[in-house]
Amino acid sequence: MLGCLALLMFGMKSMSEALQKMAGPQLRHVLGTMTTNRFTGMLTGMFVTASVQSSTATTLMTVSFVNAGLLTLMQAISIILGAHIGTTVTAWIMSLGFSFNIANFVYPAFFIGIILVYMNKKRVVGEFLFGVGFLFLGLTTLKETGFAVVQDPSASASISSFFAHFSDPNFFNSLFFLVMGTVLTLCVQSSAAIMAITMILCSTGVLHIDQGIMLVLGENIGTTITANIVALSANTQARRAALAHFTINVIGVIWVVIVLKWFLGAVCHVVGFDLGVRPGDEGYAANLAKISVVLATFHSAFNVSNTFLQIWFIKYIEKFVCRIIKPKNSEEEEDSRLHFISSGLMGTPELSLLEARKEISLFAVRTQKMFHFIPDLLALKNENDFVKLFARIEKYEGISDNMEIEIGDYLNKVGEGRLSPESKTALQCMLKEISEIESMGDACYNMARAINRKFRTKEDFTQEQLEHIKHIMQLCDNAMTHMIGVLNDMPQVDVNRTLNFENEINDYRKLLKEKNVADIETQKYSYQMGVHYMDVVNDCEKLGDYIVNVVEAHANRRLSV
Repeated sequence: MLGCLALLMFGMKSMSEALQKMAGPQLRHVLGTMTTNRFTGMLTGMFVTASVQSSTATTLMTVSFVNAGLLTLMQAISIILGAHIGTTVTAWIMSLGFSFNIANFVYPAFFIGIILVYMNKKRVVGEFLFGVGFLFLGLTTLKETGFAVVQDPSASASISSFFAHFSDPNFFNSLFFLVMGTVLTLCVQSSAAIMAITMILCSTGVLHIDQGIMLVLGENIGTTITANIVALSANTQARRAALAHFTINVIGVIWVVIVLKWFLGAVCHVVGFDLGVRPGDEGYAANLAKISVVLATFHSAFNVSNTFLQIWFIKYIEKFVCRIIKPKNSEEEEDSRLHFISSGLMGTPELSLLEARKEISLFAVRTQKMFHFIPDLLALKNENDFVKLFARIEKYEGISDNMEIEIGDYLNKVGEGRLSPESKTALQCMLKEISEIESMGDACYNMARAINRKFRTKEDFTQEQLEHIKHIMQLCDNAMTHMIGVLNDMPQVDVNRTLNFENEINDYRKLLKEKNVADIETQKYSYQMGVHYMDVVNDCEKLGDYIVNVVEAHANRRLSV
């Protein structure tokens, strides 16, 4: 039974990953744009979850979008509500396996799948068919094994004896099965697998329908834990989105337990299931055959009702999670850690690349922030203030080195997964980007060191030198702002303009180099001050080169005017 369960989980995971590969970019676009209000957000979550057959994948994707700043918390809550409806399709797939023999479709799926796998253009479709095949094979064998176990007299007696201890319809027994469903789902990380087990136990008559319903409700809570675990190392808004997912399901379980007698009665009436029929009664076997449909219908009715009830209270859910999870502070502490990359990889490598992309953009913003310290350092005359700011720049240089290593390690882990050719190319480009951005941090630190050497001589730059340095630094700052716009894929930013910024910096540096020689000859300042001066100017020119390299890596091509 454990082997069959593993096969079913592997099939569901493979099918979901293949669907995400086939529709990943489109689904991310849908998540990012089709959430103008609570109802379109709900429809988006429902559509995406039904497409990828995994509410966990949708929730993780949503949490990552909130983490990346692409979705607001309110939009995320509406998507999560919609995901609860989309995930009901999975229960119907399980019910399908119990309604008729689906084993006939398994081996043709494997045969067609292996042909498509060896056709590179159709490889993902082949992986999808393999996932479907393993899912149905696992479901079929799990059902057969479950029935075989129950038909064994000794096994049947022990199983029945265990569940008989909790057969009385009281609060504590109901709570036991609710907690059991939550814990089992948390352990196997698959509500679909626990749903299949619940259907087997109920279909064989070992587990009463009331107990099966409590297991189903427990599964709804257990499936929320994954997103909360992933969000532990994410930013405040992402952790709030994960908590909102948990809160919505807990509230849903509470209200449905209160009205469970009437709610379940209505579902059974629709399906044609008689709750009063007992073992030995006429029509018991026919009634029992409908139980998988009852569980699937209850699961759908509960999630649809819960969504349409709570969609009117999104604002209050948002206020509640904001009150529970307070924002972090300490600007420098925030700058020293990764914001968008969590401790573990996302559900699929494609989603992990999205996390890395936003982290690289933030890496560039932090490097520009470090660069802004340089003009301030240049203007300081007080030694204590100078030493403090120089130490801060040193700290940011260390942060820059660590960020390159952490993002690089993360991308290498992502590269170990199965990526599409486009994603592999994007990953290589990202590795180049972080290397060049780190070099920009080195250039900033070298400028600070040159200014520090000048400061120790107790001499100062002339007013003309200061004006020239400020001007070339402004050119670099403009180029960096443009580069960050490119990294964020802003539509109004022209990639090729980067060369114009670099040419301005190069031309101005050439002009200053020639003027520096002339000024030293006319003794406007000492040769030593000229060296410090040109060190700063040359590092500005190197900064411009690194900016071009970052943009070229992002565009994956050489730039041309």
